[in-house]
Amino acid sequence: MRAYLNPHHHNGSGKVNLRKQITTPPPNMPEQSNDYRVVVFGAGGVGKSSLVLRFVKGTFRDTYIPTVEDTYRQVISCDKSVCTLQITDTTGSHQFPAMQRLSISKGHAFILVYSVTSRQSLEELKPIYQQVLAIKGSVDAIPVMLVGNKSDETQREVETKEGEAQATAWKCAFMETSAKMNCNVKELFQELLTLEKKRNMSLSVDGKRSGKQKHADKLKGKCSIM
Repeated sequence: MRAYLNPHHHNGSGKVNLRKQITTPPPNMPEQSNDYRVVVFGAGGVGKSSLVLRFVKGTFRDTYIPTVEDTYRQVISCDKSVCTLQITDTTGSHQFPAMQRLSISKGHAFILVYSVTSRQSLEELKPIYQQVLAIKGSVDAIPVMLVGNKSDETQREVETKEGEAQATAWKCAFMETSAKMNCNVKELFQELLTLEKKRNMSLSVDGKRSGKQKHADKLKGKCSIM
């Protein structure tokens, strides 16, 4: 048992403490990890980073800065305790297919974002959804949210009912958001957590479930523009 010896211990207690330390699995092992991993996919420029930054930091930027991959963490309520919500903001580029596959394989839940001003951005989600399906085998037990962002824009190419129809075909939830106007952003992440049936999770760590009061209206994606 030489591995457990502590050169600095003066009695048996040091040995016991060190043994506990060694036999505890490292926190970064996926099996023991308490992280809940949400992956955000979508074409370049649809507002993935804007949604994530609005949710995590409460900020919005008008300038477009392409993302390679960023991860944000936030503590949430989870099964009467707390866990870490880990949000991976992926690239809108097609240059990193291996990174995309890895994100899908590690993800617990997925947000598929398009812009209501671009029909092409909705089309570009289709191969991503198919890849999620291929890697996960099924999305029946996996929270997936189709999100039409930029709902504050007047020049629409995708109507709300078209987004709803696509979500129905994919058997996933649907919401329209505006990162710019901070509309449905928090509700989006809360609803995604509500869809997870294996854990009881909430954004508020005091145990109160947030974003429930106008549940039906929020799911319809109605953003009132002031």
